[in-house]
Amino acid sequence: MRNEERVVIAGGGLAGLRAGERLRELGFRGEIVIVSAERHLPYHRPALSKEAINGELTASDLRLSISRELNAVWRLGTHATHLEPDRHVVGLPGGEELKYDGLVIATGVEPRHLAGAPRQDPRIHVLRTVDDAIAIKRAINSTQGLVVVIGGGLIGCEMAASVKTMGRDVAIVSRSATLLGSAVGKNIAETVTAAHRARGVRMAMGVKIRHWVRQPGGVAIHLSDGQVFFAAVVVIAVGASPSVAWLRGSGLVLEDGVLCDPACHVVGATDVVAAGDVARWPNLRFGGQPRRVEHWLNAVEMGRAAAENLLAGRQNSRPFTPVPRFWTEQYGMRIQGSGIPALGKDTTTLAGSQKDHRTITGFVHDGRLVGMVGLDAPTAMIKLSTELWRQNRVDRTGPQRRPPQHLAPPEQLADRPEAAPPARSASTRGGPAPSADRYEPTRYEGPAEPREAGPLLPRQQQDSQPLPVPSHAPVVRARGYGGRPLSRSGPRARPR
Repeated sequence: MRNEERVVIAGGGLAGLRAGERLRELGFRGEIVIVSAERHLPYHRPALSKEAINGELTASDLRLSISRELNAVWRLGTHATHLEPDRHVVGLPGGEELKYDGLVIATGVEPRHLAGAPRQDPRIHVLRTVDDAIAIKRAINSTQGLVVVIGGGLIGCEMAASVKTMGRDVAIVSRSATLLGSAVGKNIAETVTAAHRARGVRMAMGVKIRHWVRQPGGVAIHLSDGQVFFAAVVVIAVGASPSVAWLRGSGLVLEDGVLCDPACHVVGATDVVAAGDVARWPNLRFGGQPRRVEHWLNAVEMGRAAAENLLAGRQNSRPFTPVPRFWTEQYGMRIQGSGIPALGKDTTTLAGSQKDHRTITGFVHDGRLVGMVGLDAPTAMIKLSTELWRQNRVDRTGPQRRPPQHLAPPEQLADRPEAAPPARSASTRGGPAPSADRYEPTRYEGPAEPREAGPLLPRQQQDSQPLPVPSHAPVVRARGYGGRPLSRSGPRARPR
């Protein structure tokens, strides 16, 4: 891309931020415009169900650092309304059109609605944004009754644990028989469920909601097993859906997210890539079936990979083939996951201790380790990750298959050195777009582990105000922005 060109990033979250920073790292000196539906600059979203709820952190503490080299124009509080790929135009409210030479779609996901729930009731909440967290915390602090969390996934469990640490009575309602369902394996799921019960969390597992009855003092939730929970505050945490409504009519494939090729380029458009929770792409390391990954580290890595491949162009792009990772912490127990456990047809214990609850569950498909989840076993997880990478190497034909066999003992796996990932690069854009149903991946062993942790920022403002804006981040909050002349000086975009 040339320096007089403009890259528009639709989505002002983590993936969009890291994509913009990567563009600058690779030498792009054109204009970067970030269109964000939120009124806040990017913040640490995983903390919303934990520290932001129990009061350990305020909104200003959550703000992410922004590189001074980014030098982007932020369109905060501005929804992208539509996309016209043929004209290279992103539509904004009021009929405004924002031209682009390259586009990064990073609009993330939206909380999934629960059929029958009276969402108009102010006592019923969802959790996705920092404003949602602020509203939930205020509701909890201003009431004294039961807090009911609908959903037994990661967010639901984290929310229930946070509310319990505040000394409040809390209940979890879930359609699954155990918390976290099949995402972490039977043993760890049962351990987490028992931990919540032991701390007094009321549980309604394997049930459905029959009726919602709104009353002056709260909301009565009638369950299929006959129980009735009378809630002062309700938090619905039943998953999320890709934020793609603005892309309807664009010609893109929008089934469960924006369909991309293995290198993050959007199928059905030119000069468009996607990253983060909204992107569905075939990870050639794990069979090549297009799927989304809603993890924090994936947003970091995919944002950077999408930026690199946008500059490189389709012909010179490299497949994005990460080993996804996630973690959660509840009552001091740390759960870490790696790979794609959902692909596993069988499970096996890779490591465990007879003295306590520490364990690692491996998920196996066709004799190949495709994922693992550990409970309070960080050192063993690091050692065993070598085997996960080894069994899911990528070559020009996809993942290397191996005949079904028993996994080697953990003590043998720990001694195998992990291959160092090669450096990635980008070159000038060009070349024809590949077919949507034919991919020719190149070998790639994945990026280095990103480091997202950093010092907390001072508490500069009240929670109800937008997050502080650094002096080096120009912001346009209203519609009035009409574009500005692009710089035509400086080097062409190139890898450093």
